[in-house]
Amino acid sequence: MVVNVGDVKFYLHKFPLLSKSARLQKLVAATNDANGDEIHIQDIPGGPAAFEVCAKFCYGMTVTLNAYNVVAARCAAEYLEMYETAEKGNLIYKIDVFLNSSIFRSWKDSIIVLLTTKSLLPWSEELKVVSHCLDSIASKASIDTSKVEWSYTYNRKKIASENGNSPQWNDARKPQMVPKDWWVEDLCELPIDLYKRVIATIKTKGRVSGDVIGEALNAYTLRRLPGFSKGVNQNFDFVKYRSLVETIVWLLPTEKGVVSCSFLLRLLRAAIFLDCGETERNELMRRIAQQLPEATMNDLLIRAPPGEATVFDVDIVQNLVEGFVTHSSQTEPVDNEFLGSRSPKFGPDASKVLVAKLIDCYLAEIAQDPNFPLSKFVNLGETIASFSRPSHDGLYRAIDMYLKEHPGISKSERKRICKLMDCRKLSAEACMHAVQNERLPLRVVVQVLFFEQVRATASAENSTSDLPGSIRALLPGGSHGSSRSTTTNTEEDWDSVPTADDIKALKGELATLRLGSNDSGNEAAKSEVEKVAASRMKGLVMSKIFSKLWSSKERHGEISSSDTSDSHGSVNAEETKSTPSRSRRHSLS
Repeated sequence: MVVNVGDVKFYLHKFPLLSKSARLQKLVAATNDANGDEIHIQDIPGGPAAFEVCAKFCYGMTVTLNAYNVVAARCAAEYLEMYETAEKGNLIYKIDVFLNSSIFRSWKDSIIVLLTTKSLLPWSEELKVVSHCLDSIASKASIDTSKVEWSYTYNRKKIASENGNSPQWNDARKPQMVPKDWWVEDLCELPIDLYKRVIATIKTKGRVSGDVIGEALNAYTLRRLPGFSKGVNQNFDFVKYRSLVETIVWLLPTEKGVVSCSFLLRLLRAAIFLDCGETERNELMRRIAQQLPEATMNDLLIRAPPGEATVFDVDIVQNLVEGFVTHSSQTEPVDNEFLGSRSPKFGPDASKVLVAKLIDCYLAEIAQDPNFPLSKFVNLGETIASFSRPSHDGLYRAIDMYLKEHPGISKSERKRICKLMDCRKLSAEACMHAVQNERLPLRVVVQVLFFEQVRATASAENSTSDLPGSIRALLPGGSHGSSRSTTTNTEEDWDSVPTADDIKALKGELATLRLGSNDSGNEAAKSEVEKVAASRMKGLVMSKIFSKLWSSKERHGEISSSDTSDSHGSVNAEETKSTPSRSRRHSLS
């Protein structure tokens, strides 16, 4: 008889084939007498190669099966109906024994077999080969690492304890430990649809931690999404990779913090570029907002869509910070314990301090964009204004960078952006830079000079109670109601940009006051300081003007909302600790 399988002709004997294949029996019986020696098979799974395996088995020849051809042979045997009812010990039975005793017991063979099932659908699915592969792979990935005895691919760096460098091992014998994520790289060979089913099966078994699942998703995305680590490449199939990103988002573990914020932000960048659905974007935004303290400045630099005037998409970061604020207000302080343990000096507000520093760095970076509007800068700065942080140096750097790159902004805009900063929270180095900064409004320069001088005087006297009354009233947290008075200086004068001569005069006046306060420590010297303060500061730097400036700043909301009378005390305490080194300086220049 002649069997046509696709374009290949097989010249075979009827008896060996018909004795083992019920389907061939039916096909031969159905053919007419004129054409009884030739049959056509067009839809056999696995094609001519799989049919050849079945034909050889019918002739009693040795058949070589392996992970690459076993599924095709099994599907072809099912097509030919090579059941036990036709003959005992038929091909279907023997292949099933081989699968269960060898293939499904091997880690890498199970993965190879799963890969071959895709081209044999729906046969491989109906014969439960796919489900058996999934269960085999998931069971092995979920097993205790001490029981892993098979080979696997692992090229990532291992931690010291995983390399056997842990102190508990004897130097003479350091057995290499199996890492928890030993299975991650091998599964990267799977296409996304099969990978999704494997990970879902692993998660169902519930024996693999969320952080290992997160590491697996990260490794798979790096392998499968071109340019993912450096920004998405534009020359590829958008539909294919959009589906990949959406699937990865769907597979993310539900536990908070098990996936790095950096990975989530790179996923968000890819989702925006690939125009993924709103559901996936919103889910990523929600997760990132919860983990925003872990982010880095480079993670937040997401390019603006084509056609936008700005370089980076600031609206995304604005939404993330707002989401973080909302989440923080709804979360108990205990949820921030993991941050507190990393940075115990920050206390319970560690996450807010970290986010404030992050946004300060981000603002300094995007401020260099000449098309970046001031309104977005201020809005982002105001979103974190309620976050109490020990230093405003980062914010000052961002403001200075913006003023440098946007020299044409108006006086009112300079005043608006400088309202974000609290001069009392600038370090000595930042103060020295600020008093020489010709880009700042005169009001800000005077405030910086004054508070730096007050701190130096307080350090020299070691007690604010010995300071002159008019100066003591202007300390952060002090009462300045008694020192308010009208002056001849207009608001426009204070908002103007100071000249080099103005700054030099201010520095000279206050340097004289500092020298006087550092030269002696007795009562006579203190009274002399008070006289100097009363006479030399008369005019541009007289104490009443400072009082007016400070009270005006409070009335216009320049002080951060977090700077209450309670927080002033903590600021003073911190400043007192840091002032011994400042007392040794004899000038601001």
